[in-house]
Amino acid sequence: MDKTLKIMKTLFSRSKSKRGQTLVEYALILAFISVVAISVLISLGQAIRGTYTKISASLASAQSSH
Repeated sequence: MDKTLKIMKTLFSRSKSKRGQTLVEYALILAFISVVAISVLISLGQAIRGTYTKISASLASAQSSH
């Protein structure tokens, strides 16, 4: 009976450590995806701001010429 209990404890402890390892891996993947997404949004935000600035200047120019 003691041998079976020891085997059960060993298997249980191994499954706990694998869960923790998997959680850390998912957290690292999520952090990487977040950094990439933020970088892309910052780059696109600046490009979009430039486009809207050009549109605004064109509209202001068109309005003042009438």
